[in-house]
Amino acid sequence: MTLTTTSFDWVRALVHKESAIVLQPGKEYLVEARLLPIAREKGMPDVTQFVESVRTRPDADCNRRIVEALTTNETSWFRDGDPFTALTSTVMPSLLAARGPNERLQIWSAACSSGQEPYTIAMLLEDALPNAATRVSITATDLSREMVTRTRAGRFSQLEVNRGLPAPMLVRHFVRAGNEWEVAPALRRMVTASECNLAAPLPRMGPFDVVYLRNVLIYFDLPTKQAILRRVRDLMRPDGWLFLGAAETTLGVDDSWERVVVGRSSAYRPLKGK
Repeated sequence: MTLTTTSFDWVRALVHKESAIVLQPGKEYLVEARLLPIAREKGMPDVTQFVESVRTRPDADCNRRIVEALTTNETSWFRDGDPFTALTSTVMPSLLAARGPNERLQIWSAACSSGQEPYTIAMLLEDALPNAATRVSITATDLSREMVTRTRAGRFSQLEVNRGLPAPMLVRHFVRAGNEWEVAPALRRMVTASECNLAAPLPRMGPFDVVYLRNVLIYFDLPTKQAILRRVRDLMRPDGWLFLGAAETTLGVDDSWERVVVGRSSAYRPLKGK
């Protein structure tokens, strides 16, 4: 049975209420694809029947799973690699020169999904800095409880490691765990993962030297984008660096940032006095 308009509108409203993400009309196919596995797990033949059962008999756990299923995004190792190159070639040398020898640098992967982004950062820094484990801490957050659990575990299937992870890095930073690959303990200790809804008041964190907020803002309306950027800025050091997705910008959204070119990438830095 095709997803009804009533069911789709209810799902849209739920996702917006819990995450502020806007599901545009025409995304019915996405809702059906993402929710069908949950519907079948619940013994229901189609998504409409599942949604109607949750809509008429509220279930907090099902609500959470619906929202998480529709807000978990694509991820891979070294995705859009230029921001990672910028980190090791320009950003880290600049920050290390500006900080004291015993001062720990803090990096935030603000939408970490299943962990590829924060562990990509950890691998790069481990290879570039002889004392990375004591100089850098990485905070990884995501709206999805399942994604946070996966990030903490640091385990990835063969298919997942095949998506962008260079073979030398796999050998150097992972160990076999049955049919999976597990991030080496030294790297896992660099990463702390927790749940975080970017569209709600943020927990006490930071202050961060570098923030990766990539491929997130595109899902929100303008007021929510502005609120998120304001909250993120409040958690950053005055000379911090913000990396957004390739299709994202602060221009026309929030004028308290300065865009700077870093190699083949762009970054954003808090403007003084704003």
